[in-house]
Amino acid sequence: MQPDSQKAYLFEQAPIPRAVAALAVPTILSSLVMVLYNLADTYFVGMLNDPVQNAAVTLAAPVLLAFNAVNNLFGVGSSSMMSRALGRKDYDTVSRSSAFGFYCAIGSGLLFSLLCTVFQHPLLLLLGADPVTMEATAAYMNWTVGCGAVPAILNVVMAYLFRSEGSAMHASIGTMSGCILNIILDPIFILPWGFNMGAGGAGLATFLSNCVACLYFAVLLVIRHGRTYVCVHPKKFGFEKAVVRGVCGVGIPAAIQNLLNVTGMTLLNNFTSVYGAAAVAAMGISQKINMVPMYVSQGFSQGIMPLVSYNYASGNVRRMKGTVRFAARTAVSSITLVAAIYFFFSGQLITLFMSNEEIIAYGSRFLHGFCLGLPFLCMDFLAVGVFQAVGMGRQALIFAVLRKVVLEIPALCILNYLFPLYGLTYAQFSAELVLSIAAVTVLARLFRRLEAENASNA
Repeated sequence: MQPDSQKAYLFEQAPIPRAVAALAVPTILSSLVMVLYNLADTYFVGMLNDPVQNAAVTLAAPVLLAFNAVNNLFGVGSSSMMSRALGRKDYDTVSRSSAFGFYCAIGSGLLFSLLCTVFQHPLLLLLGADPVTMEATAAYMNWTVGCGAVPAILNVVMAYLFRSEGSAMHASIGTMSGCILNIILDPIFILPWGFNMGAGGAGLATFLSNCVACLYFAVLLVIRHGRTYVCVHPKKFGFEKAVVRGVCGVGIPAAIQNLLNVTGMTLLNNFTSVYGAAAVAAMGISQKINMVPMYVSQGFSQGIMPLVSYNYASGNVRRMKGTVRFAARTAVSSITLVAAIYFFFSGQLITLFMSNEEIIAYGSRFLHGFCLGLPFLCMDFLAVGVFQAVGMGRQALIFAVLRKVVLEIPALCILNYLFPLYGLTYAQFSAELVLSIAAVTVLARLFRRLEAENASNA
């Protein structure tokens, strides 16, 4: 395939603010719609005013978060490999990386579904479900995991593959189509005036919406045949050493990062479950609200990755550095404003999801702790996005281990002991504050090294 001149202009010549906007804005919008669809489950289940049903969605959240480990392994890994290969004009590697990510996503989804179905009962116990919440949690997971693992994983991986070539808008439309359908279907399946399925209905709506998103990408592949670098031809799939190493070198650290996030969330839910279903429901609502700026930060980081990868591979360090600096200024200032709004209007935000006074009291204080870490988390996401974009998997892995194993999980234990229940939500702030300092330091060293290498080669 010959290079697309419009995409080459976007990566190589377009003004940085315009290039960042073209790639990041659709990704951020997609992330926001994904947050809305995550919030939709909580919102419509919350309308039942049944803490057990709301707790079921919260308890199952770590398993759905674990999907991101697979998404990152084959989505982040393949897209980073594709963008770097595009920067080198190595179009065969682009095709092979794409096919590898696509077929491995399907295989991993099938395996995920099988394992979670066979070992459902011990998994539910591990997640913190008790005899009161067990049935509702199982009903939700039967649809989202047992039936829905493959479409849930595949539609996200496909979005990464299209985003890697600069088709951020198509990637976002694909994910948003499923998310919007989920929001429409949620009340129909959850509420008494519809099918009255409770948490199980939320799971069914999620499954159907992910299937529609996959269908969009399938149709897009057919329509854009010959005009896209995304390749799913079976002949291009294989375990070529360079491709596997390139994809896994970035993807495995990204996957481990998400598995550690699952561990942290599971631990948080288990600590919270001791205080009853109301506390679990409040924690879940607070986490979902906190996901809005988190997903925006993640969307910004993912949006600039193709631009960073391409210019890194082509040796344009100045443009790469300018992209990261512009993204950091824009994202951190925006997220800081959102954090301030969250802090001062926490009670009103919780009330949007549930009118239970006990849950509002819990949730308001939880949100105070969560929002303090948001600006620092934003900087950390950007740094890890740069590491993934340039193939620095080791650094991304070190940050993941530092975030959860060294800092956040010990902080959860210590703060819960010192300040029972309410101390839990300040663990993220403690970890991200330290990591943001490390992020700025490592990025500065990376740019100095690349500039020195460019000067010596000039």
